[in-house]
Amino acid sequence: MLENKRSLVAPVLDRIIHVSVWLPKSPDVIFGYFTRNTLLESWLTARAEVEPNLGGKYELYWEPNDPENNSTIGCRITAIQQPELLSFQWRSPMQFKGFANGADPLTHVTVALIGIKAGTSLHLVHSGWGSSSEWEEARVWQDRAWSMGIQTLVRVVGG
Repeated sequence: MLENKRSLVAPVLDRIIHVSVWLPKSPDVIFGYFTRNTLLESWLTARAEVEPNLGGKYELYWEPNDPENNSTIGCRITAIQQPELLSFQWRSPMQFKGFANGADPLTHVTVALIGIKAGTSLHLVHSGWGSSSEWEEARVWQDRAWSMGIQTLVRVVGG
């Protein structure tokens, strides 16, 4: 009989991004900053094409004149429950496109909004990262990008 040497209690390294912040607006208002094109364009991207329904587009363009690069072209909303939850597929920028954007499944973003203390506790989780060094480089890059983006959202919302 073969012995399984894998420990069931061994630590697992989570390869996720988790950014959280409190914002002084209701979940309904903050939900709009992730689903309304003009509001997304005020803090995260140059152009947005979002259809806020299950299976709808979640396409953001940082260089609108080059839509195949530095965009989330082809990404879809995978879960939506206004104003508490939004999940969508994500594509990486050009420098990681070769391996990350052909992955099946793509990386995935979930935004949870919890009404608390006359505002919203926002939790953004970006998961689906591979385990190679190039994936880790992409994850670290995206972690910084999300942190900067959420800081911009805080300024735009007035937090």
